[in-house]
Amino acid sequence: MRYLICIAVLLLAAPLNAEVVHADAHGFEVRNAVQLVVAAPDALAAFTRVASWWSKDHTYSGDPANLSLDLRPGDCFCERFPKGGGIEHLRVAYVDPGKQVILVGALGPLLSEAVNGVMDVSVTKIAGGSRLTLIYRASGFANGGGDKFAPKVDAMLADQLKRFRAFAAGRGGR
Repeated sequence: MRYLICIAVLLLAAPLNAEVVHADAHGFEVRNAVQLVVAAPDALAAFTRVASWWSKDHTYSGDPANLSLDLRPGDCFCERFPKGGGIEHLRVAYVDPGKQVILVGALGPLLSEAVNGVMDVSVTKIAGGSRLTLIYRASGFANGGGDKFAPKVDAMLADQLKRFRAFAAGRGGR
């Protein structure tokens, strides 16, 4: 019981930090960070279980069970469609086990724009657990302007990390 109370206190005391760092007509940078009550290697292990924490509202198929993320260079954060086909959301470009992952690609509606993005996910050790920081930068031709997409992408990623934090706290990393 004390363990559950400690988790609840840490979750409430550790707010999610989300911000649009930069946005203009050609691109944007958003940064989201969350404190976790799990060790850094466990945090990245939990991050790969994307089907367990990603919102169905931000999938093409409507079911996060169709999502997968394998942290090997060349693999992807992908979604399969139940009747065949699928989508590559991001491609894994760099992996430093337990520390950092870099993925490249255009998320969601950016896929049909002439935009490319880089998602840098890093985990650092802090007292009581770890801190996961997710930075997503996108640039190119975004119809309507990158400055219009930035707050929407920031809000979506902040929501995903709230869900991720709850999953990881429930021992999702082990």
